[in-house]
Amino acid sequence: MSLPPLFAGWRQALRQGYDRQALRGDISAGLTVGIIAIPLAMALAIAVGAPPQNGLYTVLIAAPLIALFGGSRFNVSGPTAAFVVILLPITQQHGLGGLLLCTMLAGLILIALGLLRAGRLIAFVPYPVILGFTAGIGIVIATLQIKDAFGLTLSEAPSHYFDQLGLLARALPAFSPGDALVAAACLAVLILWPRWVPRVPGHLVALLVGVGLAMLLERAGLSVATLGERFSYELDGELRPGIPPMLPEFAWPWRLPGADGQPLELNFALLRQLLAPAFAIAMLGAIESLLCAVVADGMAGTNHDPNAELMGQGIGNLVAPLFGGITATAAIARSAANVRAGAFSPAAAMIHAGVVLAAILWLAPLFSYLPMAALAALLLMVAWNMSEAPHVVHTLRIAPRGDVLVLLTCLTLTVLFDMVLAVGVGLLLAAGLFIKRMSELTDTAPLSPRGVDFPAVPTGAAAFAIRGPLFFGAADKALDTLRRFNPEVRVVIVDFSAVPLLDMTALAILESLARDYRKRDMVLIFSGVNPRLRLKLRRAGLGQQPGHLIHVSSLQRASERAMQLLAERAA
Repeated sequence: MSLPPLFAGWRQALRQGYDRQALRGDISAGLTVGIIAIPLAMALAIAVGAPPQNGLYTVLIAAPLIALFGGSRFNVSGPTAAFVVILLPITQQHGLGGLLLCTMLAGLILIALGLLRAGRLIAFVPYPVILGFTAGIGIVIATLQIKDAFGLTLSEAPSHYFDQLGLLARALPAFSPGDALVAAACLAVLILWPRWVPRVPGHLVALLVGVGLAMLLERAGLSVATLGERFSYELDGELRPGIPPMLPEFAWPWRLPGADGQPLELNFALLRQLLAPAFAIAMLGAIESLLCAVVADGMAGTNHDPNAELMGQGIGNLVAPLFGGITATAAIARSAANVRAGAFSPAAAMIHAGVVLAAILWLAPLFSYLPMAALAALLLMVAWNMSEAPHVVHTLRIAPRGDVLVLLTCLTLTVLFDMVLAVGVGLLLAAGLFIKRMSELTDTAPLSPRGVDFPAVPTGAAAFAIRGPLFFGAADKALDTLRRFNPEVRVVIVDFSAVPLLDMTALAILESLARDYRKRDMVLIFSGVNPRLRLKLRRAGLGQQPGHLIHVSSLQRASERAMQLLAERAA
């Protein structure tokens, strides 16, 4: 088995020629996307229950590795909102150590998918499933941000979505006016700023407005919760607010604290508990990364290597947790901004990681002044963009009823239960609908004379044509016509020229049919079976059987053979 080509994104860029203009484009794009990534990385880490610095470490380690080894020129990877609904329960049950270990397992699964060349298979996930679970994730993320946007204190940890809504409703009368004003102001900037000054990232402006407003409100006597009040780190035996202004250290995830504050115990039971969510992380990471690569290709007119991209994503998620990085995947918004800012090669994504490195080393003390409500507003905007609400409404209006059912089922299950169940049920529903639609395309109909190709059906014979694929969802219904025996008919012609495939269910039914015809001393003539299907029939014992089962190449030949057989029997 040959390995997928690593460095595929770099290879494509270098083949096109790398010059000063390309370098300037990469630097400009890297700086732009790096500025966007800093607040998002911290906000998304907080959303999954991890300290904000772990989001920055994800960009610092995973992003350059994925850009280096991956298959897309323009994908920019880091923490993304899609993972919140999967990662938050892992952190709550197994702590930060469990989250990082689960990410490593997901990295191994992604590498395996790349080695197995499964990149193209992701395209078989139906669009209503993707739209349904992404819209559901958007709703969940938005609900999670209400707490910080209004400065609420919940009496207990919610166990499910309706419980969370109830706790928020009970806590809402005690909301903090300062936090609510900051969140509203930041949301207004995030909505309006891109319309006025699209070249300057609205995320940066919104956070600056949030910090300035929070300081004014504090002077006016209205308290505003900040990142420095919520998070702290220990340095030289002293507890300091905010995030540490230093590079991450290497640490095995299972030596980090679990949900109870004690180091995890690496054993088979723990790995078994983490395997299912790790598989979900890998599947979602693969889907989002490859969709992101398709979007970037459409914007830039390039092509990505899906298997190399899976390998790159796997390597990034395998290594980043060793340095405190949480789950990473390609982000559509950041990758699109990367293309629009003039990126030419994966160097732009690597430069964007350098911007985050500079922020950690030189700006970390300033991050402690960031209002939690501003970060909540940032994620509310991400949730709105991710939910694609106008597009969902449009799809519900124009899509077939079956696809609407799949979309609404995935959305509802994602919100009320989890994304793993939603995607599983959605795929099953979509598969069932596909089988139903395909089965409706397959039928067996009597043949009538049609000129030279089939001049006539001899007396004592009957002719039928099977049209469409013969598989488990359609074979029984399609072949049922051939079981309606007529005592006057001794030869039955079956035209297979419009049958593209046969599965084992169809073969079993044909075997049973052939036995029944043999018992009644009737002859079956199969016409126009293509060589591939004829081989399948022969392996199943349905090859030439003189006097019982005959294969011919055309309907004209079938008519002649039927006349000959009937004449022999009449003699």
